[in-house]
Amino acid sequence: MANVVTSLKQKQIAQLAEKGKRLDGRGLEDYREFKIEQGIIEKAEGSARVLLGKTEVLVGTKIETGEPFPDTPNDGVMTVNAELVPIASASFEPGPPDENSIELARIVDRGIRESEAIDTEKLCIEPGKKVFIIYVDVYVLNHDGNLIDASALAAVAALQNTKMANYEIEDGEFKTKSGYTPLPMNKNPITVTFAKIGDKLVVDPGLEEEEVMDARLSMAIDDDGNICAIQKGGTGYFKPEEILEVAKLAKEKAKELRKKLGW
Repeated sequence: MANVVTSLKQKQIAQLAEKGKRLDGRGLEDYREFKIEQGIIEKAEGSARVLLGKTEVLVGTKIETGEPFPDTPNDGVMTVNAELVPIASASFEPGPPDENSIELARIVDRGIRESEAIDTEKLCIEPGKKVFIIYVDVYVLNHDGNLIDASALAAVAALQNTKMANYEIEDGEFKTKSGYTPLPMNKNPITVTFAKIGDKLVVDPGLEEEEVMDARLSMAIDDDGNICAIQKGGTGYFKPEEILEVAKLAKEKAKELRKKLGW
């Protein structure tokens, strides 16, 4: 019975897409309404909450000190983790990270890392020995589609809100001082996701659209309009001309979102 329902829903969504329409009344290239709040977790170094339609994501950042990676001794470290909170969806289960949460964390990480959003050299305390480590924790509180864009947006907004403790090196010892400094940011990447339904491309897919889509393509766009990361999902495929179309539209949508955000 479930397969019949899915088949009917898929047919309905595909027929609407052919006419340039969607279940919620949006056009194929329209985002849902979104809202961003920053600095909402008091004990975190930085935080942000994003509402994208009914999809809700909370991100908190924490900063500690530790050793750099051997191949980047002069750079600080960033690590992203994602948790699909069970109350957010009937399909989310408690326990260790599954492949969906791991993929989500990697996509968010890659957009920030490849755009060089953070000036990681300024996170170096003592080359090869001590650097700042930034932990970016993504919590999905409600899943109504397009977790990727909501999470990526929340992560960048949380990093913008992040404060680092002032410090000094005295007699070779690391000591914190009073006051804080904003996290050194170079870029504010925006990730734009399209779903392929039949032969149509729709931006910011809702949950029902994701359930019937053939494939998904996400692109992270930096402040200069450059594509810095791409992730394909789903079992279907994209033709070369469809990938070029997604790239063109993703740049346009990122520019629109950036203007609304004041980034």
